[in-house]
Amino acid sequence: MNVFALGASKNIGYFAAIRLLNKGATVTFLLRNTSVFDADETIQPFVRSGKARLVKGDALSIEDVARGWSEAQAASEAQHVDILMFSVGGVPESFHWRKGVQLKHPNLCSASLLNVVRTLPSNQRAPGAQPQFVVVTSTGITKASHDGLPFAMKGIYSYLLEGPHVDKFGMERLLAHCTGAPFDRDAYRTDLLPDGWQTLDGVPPQGALKNILIVRPAWLTDGPAKADEPKDKGAPYKIQKGDNAKLGWTISRKDVAHFIVERGLASWDEWQGQVVSLSY
Repeated sequence: MNVFALGASKNIGYFAAIRLLNKGATVTFLLRNTSVFDADETIQPFVRSGKARLVKGDALSIEDVARGWSEAQAASEAQHVDILMFSVGGVPESFHWRKGVQLKHPNLCSASLLNVVRTLPSNQRAPGAQPQFVVVTSTGITKASHDGLPFAMKGIYSYLLEGPHVDKFGMERLLAHCTGAPFDRDAYRTDLLPDGWQTLDGVPPQGALKNILIVRPAWLTDGPAKADEPKDKGAPYKIQKGDNAKLGWTISRKDVAHFIVERGLASWDEWQGQVVSLSY
């Protein structure tokens, strides 16, 4: 497996990348700071062996993302990326008493994902050549998904996470365009995509990318991967397909990574084209 990972310096993307590396994959990381793994004893053996490839770049720069694609393709004799893993997320910069969490780059996720699809290499745009896209967003993004949240979480999401969720709403609108899936904006949110984004150079035609799995985790925790524990208590987490799921409260980042690698990618025919919500 040849993987191009954005947003994988930590959290979900990092944990998923480690699982993939342990399975023999080659992972090219696009990193703003390539020294982020210098003291990481888990990943350093893969860096030394060349299986983890570190490319300096910012996902907000379309030139950097294009170079990341090129570097990732170069890791394969066939010049082919098998998996695109996108788990970019912003770090809260401040808190506003009325607007909740504020990010340094309010459009970080949607602008970065737009760069990813715009720079998809020409030799990987045909249906049979497209990589498997795994894109992490969040529960509560669309109106239907928000309606499925536990009652108490609705207020928390609407208040604390309105800013980040507006950004991820733009991601889901972009993904709906790429897959051709229906997307009812329903005046629910504005989005942060630029005017006329559908006609920007490189944006795939509507419905041109079918090889996409959207993963929506519940409120994220730093707990262990319950899925790696002995299986004597039933399913470790709930997996629900579609936009109308009745959602749980939380899930650990490590269990989201478990789903991505051990379920989503391992059984791609089952999950391709799906929107999946994860919670306990």
